[in-house]
Amino acid sequence: MSPVELLLAALATCMLKGIERVTPMLHFQIAGAEVALEAVRENAPHKRMLIRYEIVFDSAATGQRLDLLHRNVLTYGSISNTLSGAVPLKGTLHRASGRG
Repeated sequence: MSPVELLLAALATCMLKGIERVTPMLHFQIAGAEVALEAVRENAPHKRMLIRYEIVFDSAATGQRLDLLHRNVLTYGSISNTLSGAVPLKGTLHRASGRG
């Protein structure tokens, strides 16, 4: 695994752990969640320019409730907070297809 893959794995784990931590407080019922990440880089000089993410959440929750969950995951994640100070994090959290 490359250093960038390790960094993205840490971020994905942070996001999933945040979902696990926040869902009971927000009274969410979940069947699952997954995170997909992509690091965009500049070649000269070598540096990360952006990290894109997509969080897919298997739940019947409404859009407003998902927005609340998304804000909580980004606000209280130690890895996401640390990385967002160095590189923009841009992404979405949405329900899995087929969930209303």
